[in-house]
Amino acid sequence: MPTSTPARAWFALTAVTVLAGLVLQIVVTAGVTGGRFDSAGARVLNLLCFFTIQSNLLVGATSVLLAVRPDRPSTVFRTLRLDAVLAIAVTGVVFRVAIAPHQQLTGAAAVADFLLHTVSPVLCVLGWLLFGPRSPLPRRIVGLAMVFPLCWLAFTLVRGALVDFYPYTFLDVTELGYAPVVGSCVLVAVLFLALAGGAAVLDRRLARRSAVAATVPNA
Repeated sequence: MPTSTPARAWFALTAVTVLAGLVLQIVVTAGVTGGRFDSAGARVLNLLCFFTIQSNLLVGATSVLLAVRPDRPSTVFRTLRLDAVLAIAVTGVVFRVAIAPHQQLTGAAAVADFLLHTVSPVLCVLGWLLFGPRSPLPRRIVGLAMVFPLCWLAFTLVRGALVDFYPYTFLDVTELGYAPVVGSCVLVAVLFLALAGGAAVLDRRLARRSAVAATVPNA
């Protein structure tokens, strides 16, 4: 298990990075004028509807818990940690492919964007690869990890139809229609499932390697 000081320091750094990005993004969003929501409170609350924000909240929360006590074998925590790793990986990939080419940010907005879309995904995924926590992922936990993205997607589409706001252009049913949106959802779902399957296989291999290394006496 990742009980070493480097592991705790890595998780703490990840949590601090997420916190800095979220605070900066809240400040930037509160100060924006115009748009669909006319008050600072409504704009900040609307941030919670973005997959990027929810992914980073999962990363930040689970990283804090790991920095405090790395040994957390519960099903709930393992599901949330897998969700964090998968969701932030999807966030980074989808952002680079579908969002980054179409936006130009400056100042504090660019810094927040960099922290939440680039630094956080890199730190989280590398932290998982380097420090775990390592244990074979059963199919049950992989299946439970699918609940979060499906619930987010359902909520986003229902809320979008009610308030006429979609957090990402590729989900905007009003502009694109249902067929392209469904196609985009299928692509993201396939990416999520592929990453989940890959994570489960890789986790088993890394767990076996760690177990073998632990049984080899020091020279």
